[in-house]
Amino acid sequence: MRDALWKMTARAQAAAVRDGAVTAVELVDAHLERIAEVNPAVNAVTQLLAERARAEAAVADRRRAAGVEPGPLAGVPFTVKESTAIAGVPTTYGAKRFRDAVASSDAPPVARLRAAGGIPVGHSNMPTLILAGVHTRSELFGDTANPWSRAVTPGGSSGGDGAAVTTGMAALGLGNDSGGSVRIPASFCGVAGLKPTYGRFAADHRLGPDDPSLAAQVLVVDGPLARTVGDLRLAYEVLAGTDPRDPRAVPVPLYGEPLVRPLKVAMVTDPGGHGVHPVVRKAVESAADALRDAGYEVCEGADVPRLDDALDVYARMTLTEFAPSWPVVKTLLGEGGHRYIELGMAKSGPVELTEYLRLTGVRLGIRRDWAAFLDEYPLVLGPVFTDPPFAPGAEVRDPESHRRVQTAMRLCTATSFVGVPAVAVPTGAADGLPCGVQLIGRAYREDLCLAAAEEVERRLGVLTPIDPRP
Repeated sequence: MRDALWKMTARAQAAAVRDGAVTAVELVDAHLERIAEVNPAVNAVTQLLAERARAEAAVADRRRAAGVEPGPLAGVPFTVKESTAIAGVPTTYGAKRFRDAVASSDAPPVARLRAAGGIPVGHSNMPTLILAGVHTRSELFGDTANPWSRAVTPGGSSGGDGAAVTTGMAALGLGNDSGGSVRIPASFCGVAGLKPTYGRFAADHRLGPDDPSLAAQVLVVDGPLARTVGDLRLAYEVLAGTDPRDPRAVPVPLYGEPLVRPLKVAMVTDPGGHGVHPVVRKAVESAADALRDAGYEVCEGADVPRLDDALDVYARMTLTEFAPSWPVVKTLLGEGGHRYIELGMAKSGPVELTEYLRLTGVRLGIRRDWAAFLDEYPLVLGPVFTDPPFAPGAEVRDPESHRRVQTAMRLCTATSFVGVPAVAVPTGAADGLPCGVQLIGRAYREDLCLAAAEEVERRLGVLTPIDPRP
């Protein structure tokens, strides 16, 4: 029975606990056994919270027996990226410097998942300080393997959550995304991931008592990973909403007004015309066929507005804000951890204050152009990454490899810069590796992205859970 529990969707797990078919303790134990079985092969779960999770599950079972509503995530185990606080547990960011930095309270999204009945079973691996690269390798915990093949990266920076969800160690993972950090691991690991609109979910990304600078405030959003789009929807409904700890979070309805059908979808196979691998092109075309079959009007030949401008301004703004602290931060990244940022700095270094202020205005203009584009096309279908998954650490090998990775993730980077929502969804597998696409929507219309992704999933299937492969 326990073997079957971890294979179930989060929605089915919660329903089984609510209906009394299984206890929360049994559900947690099933996942802890799965972690013991497969985590040694993938190294996705870093700080295991076994006894604490069992204790929380026991409390949940007692409350349910007393007639208390257990919540929409009743007993559902989830992992939390090492950059997001769980009360009483170190928030290490994968760095030795923070190995004893115990969090005093749950970060807002963790608190929301727990209030809905979810149970954190452990932290999950990430690149050191999120800055060491796109491959999930941390100074403190080492490399996370892609469950499909050790020859390729699971992606990053939320790669630990991607690998954990893929292999059934958790039903949900809580990551964050500032340029693809949820969507790339989702795509490389064969699961679904949601990058919400800026301000949709309350968050707290402070490293210490001080808030981050502007770019980190507006680019980084927390988002869930799951094996099905239905489970993403469940997490979305739990995570959305305001919180006094985050004045950025806005009280926008979960579901917007219905739009005129058929809904127009801009199919952007090769964003900016920088090239796309045939396997990735086929994935986008397969998703387009699925959407047409579902009644969407897929419009070929369009391209997103001002892609290169968005990438350029993103790089120069973030590196300008980051440059003053780099001499100190560099010392915290461990051996080789500095190469990813320094390769980026060599290409696009910091700018003077006058130019930075000009760039803030350019950003608004780019967002305005995107709003006009999305007014015509409520959804955009495109690749998450325009190449297949790459070898671990390729992005820090040399300038050319760094450029290839940065170019391949360009649609993720641009949509994070603009602040619009996107859902990554698998489309199948090729050459033994998963393929996926993303559905991008208007601001605060995650519902449109989720609905379209569900239609893709309904026609092209769910790929996971799987056992780790060599």
